[in-house]
Order: sequence, then C-alpha cells, then structure tokens
Amino acid sequence: MNETPYSRVKLARDSKRPTGLDYITNVFAGFMELHGDRRFGDDKAIVGGIALLNDRPVTVIAIEKGHTAKERSYRNFGAPHPEGYRKALRLMKQAEKFGRPVICFIDTSGAYCGIGAEERGQGQAIGENLTEMSTLCVPVISILIGEGGSGGALALAVADRVWMLQNAVYSVISPEGCASILWKDPSKAEEAAASLKLTAEDARGLGVAERIISEKDLGKKEFYDRIRDLLSSELETLGKDTDLVGSRYERFRSLGTGAVIKERL
Repeated sequence: MNETPYSRVKLARDSKRPTGLDYITNVFAGFMELHGDRRFGDDKAIVGGIALLNDRPVTVIAIEKGHTAKERSYRNFGAPHPEGYRKALRLMKQAEKFGRPVICFIDTSGAYCGIGAEERGQGQAIGENLTEMSTLCVPVISILIGEGGSGGALALAVADRVWMLQNAVYSVISPEGCASILWKDPSKAEEAAASLKLTAEDARGLGVAERIISEKDLGKKEFYDRIRDLLSSELETLGKDTDLVGSRYERFRSLGTGAVIKERL
C-alpha cells in the first residue's frame, strides 16, 4: 500500500496503538493518579498524576482513548470535557508550585463538542490552558502519540518541546470534517488529508514539532526505554535554560514566519 497522509491518519487511529496509559505504565515508575478539577467532576478522557522518570519527580498528563470498545466508551473515545482540561491545568499549576517538569501525551480527535461540554465552558477551558501553559515556569514536553486534533490537542501542547511519533498526525480539523466543509462530501477525506499538512514530517518542516520519534519496536520494552531516555536527556537540556518562559514565547512567535526551529537531537 502506498503511504499517503490519509494512511497516516488511519494508522494514528488504530486501536492497537499504545495509548496514554501504556506510556505512563511503561515509561514511568510509581505513578499516582490524581482526580478532579475541583469545580465539576473527574473526566476519564484525561489521566494525570505524579510519577518518577529515572528517579526525577514529574507530572504526567495523558489523553486516554482506550483499546477495547468498552474502554473507549469509558474514556469518551479520548474526547475530553472541559473538566478534563481544568484537571490538567490544576495538575500543571501544582507541578509549577513544586518545581516538577510536565510531560503530556496527546491522542485525541478533538475536544468533546456535546451540549453539556459547551454549557460548562469548553472553549474557555481550552483558552485558559493555552494562556496558563505559555507562562509555566517549569519545563513542558508534549508528545503526540496518535491523533492531534484541533484545540483539543493544542490545549496540552503549548510546550517547550513538541514531539510526534512517526505516524502521528496534528491538524486543525479531521480530514473528514475538512472535506465536509470544503466539498460537502466527507468521502473526499483523502484529498483533504493531502492538503492539511498533518504528518509528522510536515509539522517538523513548519517548526510546529521539533522531533519525530521512530516507531521501531512500537509498544515493546525497547521502545519505551528509548522514550524514557529521550525525555530524561531533554529535561536535562531544558533545566539549563534560565528563561524558559521567554524561550517558549519565542518558539511560538516564530511559527508562521518562515523561521524553522532547529531540531534538538
């Protein structure tokens, strides 16, 4: 099969791909999950808490889709409600208070767009995350492990480093949604995907992502060990930056200007 942007989308959506909880379980030690946004409830689509990365305390936040039909239903198919984003922000501010780096794993087709979510301030919750993440005084690394859909993904991706797995995608809208809007025909999703520049290579070329992570040995111990080593090394580098907020500001200000951020290896 010829590899196309839309074939990448299908791979990113594969239920057999490792989910956020798989990364938490295999990359970190001693994970202690924390619940609730202290306003409404606990969103099962976002999992977060404290863990150890090679003996370094970190805050880990992941959008979780689940593997089976039952798990996916329980996790709302990885579509967070506003209380999920507020929970994530609460954990990030807690991490800042105690000097813990923040690591996010992103895999969502987008934030949940149901009436209840809108009534509880979905747009405001996402907007607050964008604002607050931009000024966090601790290192933030976000990794797109599957789908990175619209503001639902961006709400956890205002980071010092954004990485993507080889077959992850990152886009303002799904190919089906784009085709429905532009051509009134969702069957043109493949054509839309080719125009959206949503692959990992596209994102790195545009400066949106700094690193593409090979999917060699995906889901195996060697793969998770590699992720752990990459994260540890990058946190060492970020720990030497005396102006994290300023560097993060410049990172995002450079997007769209033609200045491609140099890949950190």
